[in-house]
Order: sequence, then structure tokens, then C-alpha cells
Amino acid sequence: MTAQREIGVSAPAFVEAERTGLKLAIVGRLIAVLIVGFWIFASRDSQNTPFLGYGAAFIGYAAVGFCHYLLIGSRYDQLWLKYLVVSVDIGVLSVLMATQPMVIGVEVPQSLAFKNDTFPLYYIILALAAFSLSPWLILWTGLAGAGGWLAAFHWAIRDMPDRLEWADIGSSPTTEHFLNIFLDPNFANTGGRIQQAIYLSVCAILLAIVIHRARQAVLKQLALDEERRAISDVFGRFVPREVADALIDDRGALAPVEREATILFLDIAGFTAMTERLGPRGVVDVLNRYFDDAARIIADHGGVITQFQGDAVLAMFNLPVEKPDHAAKALDAALDLQAMTARDHAVTVRIGVSTGQAFAGNIGGGGRQTYSVHGDTVNLAARLEGLNKRFETGILVSESTMRALTPERAAAMTRVGEITVRGLSQPVGLYTPQPDAAIGAAGDPP
Repeated sequence: MTAQREIGVSAPAFVEAERTGLKLAIVGRLIAVLIVGFWIFASRDSQNTPFLGYGAAFIGYAAVGFCHYLLIGSRYDQLWLKYLVVSVDIGVLSVLMATQPMVIGVEVPQSLAFKNDTFPLYYIILALAAFSLSPWLILWTGLAGAGGWLAAFHWAIRDMPDRLEWADIGSSPTTEHFLNIFLDPNFANTGGRIQQAIYLSVCAILLAIVIHRARQAVLKQLALDEERRAISDVFGRFVPREVADALIDDRGALAPVEREATILFLDIAGFTAMTERLGPRGVVDVLNRYFDDAARIIADHGGVITQFQGDAVLAMFNLPVEKPDHAAKALDAALDLQAMTARDHAVTVRIGVSTGQAFAGNIGGGGRQTYSVHGDTVNLAARLEGLNKRFETGILVSESTMRALTPERAAAMTRVGEITVRGLSQPVGLYTPQPDAAIGAAGDPP
């Protein structure tokens, strides 16, 4: 099964990971050959070792790897290419085992080459195949390596006239008899070579299982990352990106919470007249553009929209994720919203801002829930929005919000009156920004 079928939209990321793994395997392959080649050249007599054959094999190895590296990710890259390269590696190694004498000028059975320490090179090829994250390539490498090893061995012993095996040692050999057979140049040990091939095959199967499990974990993580990005992109249209990420990372952030917050209530003045003038379809188009711009400004200042009510918007600051200076940020958002709607939408808005205790959390039943905010602070913000018409203002801010501002910000506010609120012993002072208060508000960091 291809990565595309396994993870769908996440396939490009996984395919890129596979390609990176293959490139690392090629680099590791070259390093392994350099290390082995250096040891052979440094540890053996230059006159008796077939360096010509080894050198040709090394150049061929490097050339195949270089070509494969260039083809990875290109339009000529094919699924079978990595299988071909592994087969070439195993084929070259097996041919060397079957044909290259251990010592130049000395007539000894070629089977003695299989008593040398060359077999672990097949394990190196197997280990490099694991970089591809492909269980099927690992299985192919193990089985092809086992087949290449046995094929080379049987080619090397094909002309041995007096081939000795473990059966020739017998069940109760003397020490002298055992050594005579075991150290005889004609002791082929076919069973031992088959056993080595079985070991390589078993290791390939086990490694393929491990890589398959790791592959599934990577695929699942990629799918989760893709889902997280999708959720963050959608949710990020209505809340700041860091708030969206915090809510995704910590689902407990959506649990009910009560603390001080600043509530902003936004409404369009003269909405009924606009509806009669534009008609339903025209109003929907206007509202969609208006809500997009309003959501962006509120999110830029760290606010979270909880409701769209007709032409109204309810937003909260400092819930569900804590936000320092939430009162100032809500006021800045109100100023930017006022400027944006007048400039880009040719409408007038009324905004109420209030600070106090509020409760936010998932509310609902029967499997249907919505995240909303409740409390007297919310009710007061909605009431302030409506009172803008009475006081002929665009933004009304409660006294509690005024007290949460810095002295410099508070000095830019004008008291316009007060109202009596049920449940409060003292009237609530009302304030509105001075005309120049909007200067510098736009673009403040959230």
C-alpha cells in the first residue's frame, strides 16, 4: 500500500520523509564502503590482495549511489528503483564472494572465502534499507541477501571434488578427527551457510515488523498533525492563533472557568433599514464580509468570539485563555472595529465594553453543546451597546473597565453619564473614548 492510500492528504509529508531516508541511506552506504575499504587496504598485503576487483566494485558502488541520489524526487524516480539499487548492491557483493580469490597467486578453494568475515556486509545493506521506512524493501533486502549469499556459495563450491560437511565429522568424533575435518580446505559447511541465510532472513522479517509499527506511528502522527492544522486554521479565523493552539493542546482549557474578563458587544446601527434596502441576499453578503473583518480584528487583539447573533458579535477577553491587559486590548479592538466598519463597510456600529466576573464553558445537552460566556458582565456589555443611541456615542465603556486601564489610557476617556443596574448598590459610570483615542490603537500587538 502506498503512502497516498494510507494517509491521504498527509502523503506528501510522508513521501518526503521516505525520500530523505533514502538519501541518508545512500550517504550511509558510501560511508560504510569507505570504512570497510580503508580497513581492507590498511590491514592486508597489497601484493596478495585483489585490490583491483575491490576497487572496481567500490567505484561501481559509488556510481550507482550517486545516480540514485540524483534520481530521488525527480520525474524519473520510480518505486522499483530502490529495489533495483539494493539488488545491485547484493549482486556485486555476491559476485565478489563467488569469484574473488582470498589471496592472489595461491590456489585454495573459493569456499574458504565464506569462512572470512564478509557475511556481516549483508547486514549493513539490510540496515541501510531500514532508512527507507519501507517494510517491503527490508523484506526484499533480507531475502535477496540470503539468496545472493547462497547462490555465491554454491557457485564457489560447484567444482569441489571432495566436499566435506558436518556429517563427515560424525556423532562422536575424536579431537584429532574433528580438527582434521573442520580445518580441511574442502570443508564446505553447507549447513552453516544455510543457517547464516536463515539468520539474515529472520532479521529482515523482525526489522520489517518493527519498521511497519514505526511507519504506522508516523502515519498516525502525520494525520493528527494534519487534523490539528485544519482545526487550527478554521478555529483561528475566530480566535488568536495562540489561543486556538492552546485549546487544541490542552482540552482542559475548554472546561468551565470563572474569572475576571472583559466582554465586548458589537452591533450594527440601523440594521433593519439596511435589510429593507439590500434584501436578504445582499444583507448576507454584507454580513459575511463584515463578520470576517470583525473576527480578524478581535482575534488580533486576543479576543475570542463566542456568538454571532444576527448582526451582533459577542466577544470575550481573558477567557478561556488568560490574557494580560485584557481591558486595554478590548478597548483597542473596539476602536479598530469602529474605524474598520466606517472605512470598509460604510456602516455605523455600536459597541459596549464591560469588565468583571464572567463564566465561560461548554453549555448544552442531548449531545449538542456550544462554548459560551455568561454573567452580569455580559448583560452589562449588551446594555451598554444599546445605550450608545441614547448618549449619541459609538463606544460605551463601563467604570470597571476604566479602572482596569493604565492611567495614560484612562486619561483618554470621557465620562458621559451613569446608569443604575439591578443588583448593584451604586450607579455604574459610563465612559467613551475621546476622538483622538483611536490614534495608535490599530496595529497594537495582541
